[in-house]
Formats: sequence, structure tokens, C-alpha cells
Amino acid sequence: MATQVAPAERGATRIADRVVAKIAAYAAREALDGVPDDGAPPHATVAVHHDTARVRISMELDYPTDIGARCGAVRRQVAERVRTLVGMEVPEVAVEVERLHPDRAHRTDRGRIR
Repeated sequence: MATQVAPAERGATRIADRVVAKIAAYAAREALDGVPDDGAPPHATVAVHHDTARVRISMELDYPTDIGARCGAVRRQVAERVRTLVGMEVPEVAVEVERLHPDRAHRTDRGRIR
């Protein structure tokens, strides 16, 4: 019969930075309801120290849009999902908008914005 080991003696589980980054990128995609037609999915880089993760999200957005509101939604969703799924605090989510994609309704035949 196996003996039980006290929790303090079992060790700790360490979640790899790349796993946290994948969760953060997926959460950003959730907040954006997908990616622009011609765009790339959000990309995350993460720095983990003990039970704290600092996240940087790079993303592309359709335009016109309320950029500030979309970035705020991404920050909230990423922090909440990482906290819930991984159990880490997320004091900082930096959002970088790399590219804006004009909405097809605002393009002319030559591809310019009206």
C-alpha cells in the first residue's frame, strides 16, 4: 500500500512559458471574435516568474474600429483566462497592434480607403 506524501514534500508543478503564451494568444483570439480576413492570429510572448505572468500580445485589427476598447477587451480576457486556467496572476498585459486591415466595405475598386 502506498503512503501519502505531505503536500509540502511533493514539489511544485511548473507550467512552461510557451504553454502560458498559447493560452494567452487563444484568449486574445476569443476577445477579438477571430482575426481579420487578411490578418494573422494574435501572438503572445510571456515572462513567468513564480506565480506571476507578464504577457505581451501582438495582434492585427479590422479598421475602422474602437482600437482602445478592443485592446481593453483583450487585456481583460487574457488576464482572466490565464488566471483561471493556469492559476497565475497577470499584473500586466501589453497589447501591440501591428497592423490595421481596412474593412472591405470601406475599400474602393483600387484598394484604397474612402
